[in-house]
This record gives sequence, structure tokens and C-alpha cells, in this order.
Amino acid sequence: MSRGRADGSPKKRLVTSVLVLVAICGLLYLYSKRNGSSALEYGSKIRKFGSTYLGVDEDVEESPSRLGEDEEDGIILKSIPVCDDRHSELIPCLDRNLIYETRLKLDLSVMEHYERHCPLPERRYNCLIPPPPGYKIPIKWPKSRDEVWKANIPHTHLATEKSDQKWMVVKGEKIGFPGGGTHFHYGADKYIASMANMLNFPKNILNNRGKVRTVLDVGCGVASFGGYLLSSDIIAMSLAPNDVHQNQIQFALERGIPAYLGVLGTKRLPYPSRSFELAHCSRCRIDWLQRDGILLLELDRVLRPGGYFAYSSPEAYAQDEEDLRIWKAMSELVERMCWKIAAKRNQTVIWVKPLTNDCYMERAPGTQPPLCRSDDDPDAVWNVKMEACITPYSDQNHRARGSGLAPWPARLTSPPPRLGDFGYSNDIFEKDMEVWQQRVDSYWNLLSPKINSDTLRNVMDMKANLGSFAAALKNKDVWVMNVVPEDLPNTLKIIYDRGLIGTVHSWCEAFSTYPRTYDLLHAWTVFADIERKGCSGVDLLIEMDRILRPKGFVIFRDKRKVVEFINKYMKALHWEAVATADAEGGSEQDDDVVFIVQKKIWRTSESFRNVE
Repeated sequence: MSRGRADGSPKKRLVTSVLVLVAICGLLYLYSKRNGSSALEYGSKIRKFGSTYLGVDEDVEESPSRLGEDEEDGIILKSIPVCDDRHSELIPCLDRNLIYETRLKLDLSVMEHYERHCPLPERRYNCLIPPPPGYKIPIKWPKSRDEVWKANIPHTHLATEKSDQKWMVVKGEKIGFPGGGTHFHYGADKYIASMANMLNFPKNILNNRGKVRTVLDVGCGVASFGGYLLSSDIIAMSLAPNDVHQNQIQFALERGIPAYLGVLGTKRLPYPSRSFELAHCSRCRIDWLQRDGILLLELDRVLRPGGYFAYSSPEAYAQDEEDLRIWKAMSELVERMCWKIAAKRNQTVIWVKPLTNDCYMERAPGTQPPLCRSDDDPDAVWNVKMEACITPYSDQNHRARGSGLAPWPARLTSPPPRLGDFGYSNDIFEKDMEVWQQRVDSYWNLLSPKINSDTLRNVMDMKANLGSFAAALKNKDVWVMNVVPEDLPNTLKIIYDRGLIGTVHSWCEAFSTYPRTYDLLHAWTVFADIERKGCSGVDLLIEMDRILRPKGFVIFRDKRKVVEFINKYMKALHWEAVATADAEGGSEQDDDVVFIVQKKIWRTSESFRNVE
């Protein structure tokens, strides 16, 4: 016996040594991966949930460290890890850490580092984004225009940095928005009325009896300009990059104001030609003269015939040598672009774009910038490089001397002139409206036990087609981000011609927005589309969860097999079923289903510790 113990001692020491060595190697591997750039490992930390859902006492639940599956009631329930709390504001395709880690060679002078750069599938964060400590259900619209919970966006540097401009102020547990801006300290409402007065619009109302409906606000700050336009029946696409003021778009969306992360850099904005009646820049810090005026020409592309560009900046009024030089060069550029000054007062100048091609045709040969090539498609925008050229009007627009659109709100339901670009008749358009009105009425009947009139504000239609889902919500106090998938007919120009807003996007990639920014997502056959492209349905579910607010809803309208697939992930996503119904209205097949889910509120145990 004693000999046996003595003989076993070296073996035990050997086993112990091997185990220690394996443990050390494992720790070194994890450390190198964590610091060596794999996004997946960043997001694979195990979390425990204490009081998993707010207001509900449940057993502590552990979130697994990798994708797996377990069996319950005959349905395979997938498990998804939770990201580190430091990723609570992750925007995967606008992640500066990704740029640093992958050492992308980008030209900072043309803002390439603020454009979309998406991770490869193997570098994606396959994990759920946790809410920040102390997260609360957002304040309801319209009160949210003026205040939000500080815990939801715990960044107050803009309140200090822009205190003299009244962007925002900290008020205890809330952040308030007095309505100021860099060039309108006295309030966006007065600034907007002043612009209308400059243009001699009736009653100093900028919508000009419904003729001005869609606006592009470039370098929008916290989007107070767009927020105050809404009361005039004007909807603005408030645009800003994820720059040094990195949470400005997050504040805008938390306030319930339409907004999008984007930049005037090297690629076209994701909007079709002739989308906006007015573009606006209030001290947006853009060099409009760079690269032969290419950025100003991009604004020209998206402006409608007779559209306006309102520019509030020192160059418009200052008298020092540099400002005078810029003003002279900019005036010469817009003159060659056939823009004219509609009004100029104090700090603001408003230019107007021509109604026809006449001025372009009358320019001297060789005048710069040139007209775009005849084979250039001005509506192709997904990953398309900008060009320093003028987009002329179609023969139809030229003859019509304008866009030919009805004033708002008739514009919403009037067949737009560009409908014919897709071979659609007025009857098809009207039938589409009728079908989607029936569908939306059915959705709201299913949602009614769960929502009040102010429950929803920020809505996204993930496959918008002609925009009739959004049009059917006209009597609801919501706004809709209409998304047209990049590989489908670019019907986004029809959507803008109806007085709505939206963007082009590929659902194989993450959307350009912050986490927790939409109250309702509408997914109509989106999963069948990405499956056809060979993209991951799991990745899309995780992305939908990222952009959906806690207590927010998703309406799936898809094949029964898609609903069965989603059901496998309900528990892992912390979603719960609200309603299931056979799809009715339109041309659905027998196996089409409407499936509505709601995202629960959950927090990581670390979040609870931070709150305490």
C-alpha cells in the first residue's frame, strides 16, 4: 500500500503540472484574443441576471458563453450570450474600435472614418446589447421632445460644451432641450419662423401651404431644428456622423425625432435624387468647396426642382479676410450650379435650385462642374461613390417645371409622377394603400391589449415597398423610418414623393443607428429575402434586438417556417409572444402568419451593482 502511494505521487505531480500549464495557456489565449481584435470574444462574457425582468421576481438566470441549444416543450431553444456592459452603445458598422483593430487605411480629410465599415461575419458581436445601468422606459412623445432620462444616455458633455448655445441642460435625473442650436440660441421655433419670413411664405409657416414637406438637416446636432419642424407638418431627416459629438443622434432618437447616422464623405447619401424640398446647414462645419464642390453637388442631387438650401454660417455674414474668401468662392460655385439667392438676412443665406434644365444648357462649354454622364443613375445610392457633377432633370421634370407633387397632406395618397418608373399604374398604387390599411388595422387590433395612444413613437418598416404601411399610420402620433432593401427595386423615391422619409439598407449588415432606438419594427418577408442572399437569420434577430427598445414590439409577417425559426430564439432574446394570427389581406399564401412579439426589460447583474 505504501509503495503504491509513493509511486502515485510523481504521477499526481505530473497531472497537476499539466493542468496548471493548460490553465495558464488558456488564460494567455483568452487575453491575446481579447486584446488582439476578435469582436466575438469581446461579446462572449458570461453574465448572470438578477431579478431578470424589472418588476418580476424570478430565479437568477445565467447567460451562456456561446451559442447553444436546449430542449423545452419540443422546441429547440437557442441561447445567446450577453455583451460586456461597455458595449451598451455599440453600432457595429460605425465602430471606431473596429477601424483601429483592423488598421483600415482611411482618408480622414474626406471623412472616410465616419462612413460605414462593417465587421466580417467572423468578427461580429454575436451577443445581446445590455441597457445601461438605471435604464428607464423613455419619456413619451410629445414631452420627450423637451426632456429625456439621463440614465438612458448618460453623457452630459454636450450640456457643458454647448451651454452658451442651449443645446441641452442637465436637470437632476433628466436632460432638458431648450430648443437652441449653434446659430439659433434664441430657439429653433423663432429661427424656423424667420426662415419662412425670409422666403415670404404665408403666416411665416415654413411648410408653405404643404409645398415644403421633406427636409434634410445636415450636421443636425441634437435635432432640435427637426423636432420643431414637426408642428408645421414638415418631417426632417436629421443627419450627423458619430463624431466628437458622438451621442447627438442618440439624443435625437431618444427624443422621438427622426434621425440617422451618416456623413457627407465619399459615398452618396442613401437617399434618391429629388427627395427634399429643403436642405439645411447651421454651422455644420463642412468644407463645401473641397474636391470641386462635390459635397454641395451631392446636396444638389437630393434637392427637388426649385428646392432650397438654407445656410447659416460665418461665411454668410462675417467680414474677415478668410470668410470673405470662402464666401466669394462659394458664391461663384453655386452660380455655376445655376443656384440663385432667394433671400439673405443677418447670419443666413437661402439659395434656390432651378426648376428646369434651361440654365444648365445655357452655360458656356467647359463650365465646371460638368453635367453628370447620361448613363449615371442618380437614384443608385448603396455604396456608390459621389461624383463632382450636376444631376440634370429628366425630360418629364424639365417639361413639368418642377416635381409635379401635390401639397401635403394630399401628397400622401396621390399617385406620384415617378410611379411610372416601376411600371406601376394608379390602380396598383391605390390597391396597395387599401391592402396595407387593412393590415395595419388588423395589427392594431392585435396590439390593443398592450399599447396606449402614446406607447409607440419611433417606428421602422424594414421592407417598405411603396410606403403604404407608413401611410396607413397617418392618424397615429408616430414617425416611420422606411427601409428599402438595396437589392430590391429602389422604390424609396416613391416613398419620398409621398412626403415620407427613409433609407436604403442591406439587412445582411447592421443598421446605422444606436441600440434601443425604435419602439416598433415591422418585418414583412424580410427573413425570406436574406435567406435567399445566404445571410444569417440569427444575426438579423440579434440586430433587431439591438435597435429595439425594451418593451418594444416586432411585427413579423412571414411564412410559418420563419415564425417557427424565430420561436426557437424567443427565450434567448428575452422576447415574449403577444399575438399570432393568420395573415389576411392581400395575396398571401395559406402558410403566411402574423406574429407579434415584445422585448422584455432585462439587466445584467453588473448593471444592478452599478445602480446600487
